[in-house]
Amino acid sequence: MSGILTKHVTPSESGSHKDGEKLTSVTDGGGVRAALSTQRTEDSSESREEEQAPEGRDRHTLFPGGAGRPPPLNLTHQAPPWREEYKGQVNLHVFEDWCGGAVGHLRRNLHFPLFPHTRTTVKKLAVSPKWKNYGLRLFGFIHPARDGDVQFSVASDDNSEFWLSPNESPAGARLVAYVGKTGSEWTAPGEFTKFSSQVSKPRRLMASRRYYFELLHKQDDRGSDHVEVGWRAFLPGLKFEVIGSAHVSLYTDESALKMDHVAHVPQSPASHVGGRLRLEEPRADMLRPDPRDTFFLTPRVEPASLEDVLEPCAYAPTYVVKDFPIARYQGLQFVYLSFVYPNDHTRLTHMETDNKCFYRESPLYLERFGFYKYMKMDQEKGKEDEQVQRRAFLFLSPDDFLDEEDQGELLDGPEPTEAPPAQNSHPPPAPTEAGATPAPPTPASAWHQPTPRRSRALSWAPRSKRPLPLFLGRAPSPRAAAAPPPPKVYVTRVQPGLRAPRRAMAPLSPHAPPWLPFPGVFLRPAPLPRVQLRAPPHPPRPQDRRTGSSQATELRPPARVPATQGSQEGQAQPLGLAVPTVDLNLSSEMQPVTSFLSLSQVSRHQLPREGGEEEEEEEGADDEAPGDGAASEDSAEVAEPARGRWREDAIDWQRTFSVGAVDFEQLRSDWNDLRCNVSGNLQLPEAEAVDVVAQYMERLNARHGGRFALLRIVNVEKRRDSARGSRFLLELELQERGRGRRRLSEYVFLRLPGAHVGDADGDAESPEPAPAASARPDGRPELCRPLHLAWRQDVMVHLIVPVKNQARWVAQFLADMATLHARTGDSRFSVILVDFESEDMDVEQALRVSRLPRYQYLRRTGNFERSAGLQAGVDAVEDASSIVFLCDLHIHFPPSILDSIRKHCVEGRLAFAPVVMRLACGSSPGDPHGYWEVNGFGLFGMYKSDFDRVGGMNTQEFRDQWGGEDWELLDRVLQAGLEVERLRLRNFYHHHHSRRGMWGARSRKGARAPGP
Repeated sequence: MSGILTKHVTPSESGSHKDGEKLTSVTDGGGVRAALSTQRTEDSSESREEEQAPEGRDRHTLFPGGAGRPPPLNLTHQAPPWREEYKGQVNLHVFEDWCGGAVGHLRRNLHFPLFPHTRTTVKKLAVSPKWKNYGLRLFGFIHPARDGDVQFSVASDDNSEFWLSPNESPAGARLVAYVGKTGSEWTAPGEFTKFSSQVSKPRRLMASRRYYFELLHKQDDRGSDHVEVGWRAFLPGLKFEVIGSAHVSLYTDESALKMDHVAHVPQSPASHVGGRLRLEEPRADMLRPDPRDTFFLTPRVEPASLEDVLEPCAYAPTYVVKDFPIARYQGLQFVYLSFVYPNDHTRLTHMETDNKCFYRESPLYLERFGFYKYMKMDQEKGKEDEQVQRRAFLFLSPDDFLDEEDQGELLDGPEPTEAPPAQNSHPPPAPTEAGATPAPPTPASAWHQPTPRRSRALSWAPRSKRPLPLFLGRAPSPRAAAAPPPPKVYVTRVQPGLRAPRRAMAPLSPHAPPWLPFPGVFLRPAPLPRVQLRAPPHPPRPQDRRTGSSQATELRPPARVPATQGSQEGQAQPLGLAVPTVDLNLSSEMQPVTSFLSLSQVSRHQLPREGGEEEEEEEGADDEAPGDGAASEDSAEVAEPARGRWREDAIDWQRTFSVGAVDFEQLRSDWNDLRCNVSGNLQLPEAEAVDVVAQYMERLNARHGGRFALLRIVNVEKRRDSARGSRFLLELELQERGRGRRRLSEYVFLRLPGAHVGDADGDAESPEPAPAASARPDGRPELCRPLHLAWRQDVMVHLIVPVKNQARWVAQFLADMATLHARTGDSRFSVILVDFESEDMDVEQALRVSRLPRYQYLRRTGNFERSAGLQAGVDAVEDASSIVFLCDLHIHFPPSILDSIRKHCVEGRLAFAPVVMRLACGSSPGDPHGYWEVNGFGLFGMYKSDFDRVGGMNTQEFRDQWGGEDWELLDRVLQAGLEVERLRLRNFYHHHHSRRGMWGARSRKGARAPGP
């Protein structure tokens, strides 16, 4: 460490905040511009072509205060002095590692347009870096060769926009040509006339002037990236030519400037939104207003007036693992979650389209069967006897269950919601026909060899005159005639590789056909395959490798059954009807799913006929081309001849079902779930929260003579201890008589009757004397005030951040902290930056010009070491009774972050590890897509005295690397007897950022980047 800079501001110097002012966010991309830019400010309403201003800027970035009108735009009206040596190249700013193909996605980038990842120059308006997920901003001046009307055109993959000013002022730039707006549009290189929007109207230019231009380009992770601008004189037959180096020049020379110098960067309408904010419905529930977000601004009830409300009691939960030997990184298993009321909407419901881990079901199961097991299909009254078998495919009869020895072949066993009746589990006798033996799956090496069909024969029991439907599995066994049992609900699956045994069925009438077609209805996510009415005489072709289409299964109708059983051998086997079967090797898109089984509605003329028709169909099957097999299954035209013989599937639009209310929150436990990263905080039942609040309010009014009235329950947090009781954090909005609204935020303990804990000091060797009798006559748990568990509102919080060569993120972080101070009026925090010799900016100077209440600058030499940097920052804190928060640089902070840290840090008792939502590539706080970082403990807050007691950071083992140092610190924190509070915070995000060039890493000179 070679230098320390410290700044302190008295509370009188800090800004104040009015009570009740609405706050929705702290991170302000515009704050960086306001602090660092020296350009003139112009209100957007003065723009002459406001409708051309691009959309896409994040409303949480531009309008952090939720104001009704947008902030002024820092448009650049006066260009810097121009020099002759600027000719021959233009400025290029690169924004890396940002997803999306639309220019609007580029504008959502937090650092656009002032803080690019790279600043460089190019010689012509045609760029192709052969990279992916980036955005480009080219700007400079165009010098026409002669006077006249000129047309411009832009071509790119993916979207792009070309802006041109009528003079050299960036503020006058107007959109003249573009490729797409949604990110799906693109052109081939040099394809200047694919879209009408690519070509501009004729523009009158003069050779004696220069014109400011700006070219924006966005590339996703696909395609051949390129962007080029062409021009031509407005004459018939002329082609567009790329604008070369002879007609362009730099806007300014940036070679000698550091990355935090942004006053020279032009700001035009191309980089800003219009004058009005487009109000949209929030996509994430977490973005909706919540009283928790601004409740910290309400004046707090003095803690001294609440000390005598409840009787004091010792607090020593049983889940604390003090002095318990913990293996390396095993502390993750000893972190418990808290329950929250009311719902804080931290569950990422908008991300559950792709991630359904909240429901605790197998992803494969949900992909194939969905949630139908929670539904029971209703039956029409008076038709139970006729439609006993009509039900949802997951609610089958007991006969459709697999045998016990066959259940091992499935991923999951049957899941009956009611116990099935006792039945014989022995498999039926194997069929005697040669074709009844199931064929094994075709190996990969024998795909091109003729293989027999894998058939699944179906038969009907003779006990009913009606055919019993079958779920492509084992057929129901014949039973004695009896009254049909009430339908029960079962959950089962199709058994792969087996077929049902053949059984004979008596004819329905003397003149009836010998069998009925299969009475099933198939619902498919893909187009229906062709149904062959006659089996082809030649062997079936193997399934296509690419499409994975399933093979047809031959369904043979049995012959007429004589009166005696067991005489099935030697009977004639007429040609059967080919029906599709389920191939479990198919993808989810091509997998046929049987939705329900219903009585057949096939007419008699659909039955197979004899004679010439049979031969004609066989001949037609032989005439098919070898490559038509796979295509015919997805082609409705090929299946047209079969429509006259097989009706379309019947759909019962009047089908209803019964369902019970299912609270999936009750299925969760308070263990730290490391498997699901979209589930939010555990939800506390309303009855339990209201009961605890009612007990406390009764004691509070009994102590103060009814001076307080409950307005609403803002927040209740519960940490459960099943052996001794539960800890609650109550946050209530009260109306104090004669003093207005007040905030109550206190810890209480719901002690179980007869629970014994240590004494007031928490020493387990001095047991507390057992109470003679419970204070409540009914023996229910009673509230008490836990000793040594009170949080301080005035404690100082130190945010410690190690940095190296992260100029744009350091500037954004300092702007966010200054905004936090200005809008909350909270000056009881300090920012400590540990700089490892950053070369891209002067971190010390940036701290000096910032508007932070307190800060410290620590300079260290050598390579970047996160553990060493954090330890150096903690060592610089002198007050042991203050909170140190180990922080990261790429964080979006909610306005209540300081209050949340103070509430959940108690000296000698509690440490705080909030869960941050990691934003996905291209995502922003206004449209958050990502996941909760359930495994990360890098954001950690605790008192400095506790930090020193556990030994601080492990700077010996984690010297030149980071990753794992947070888990190692967690192990020692838990062994020291501290609880770790683990909560997901609303609007607490980790920005997606590029790792290229971080911590001083440099790419090889001249090395080519891999193509997309």
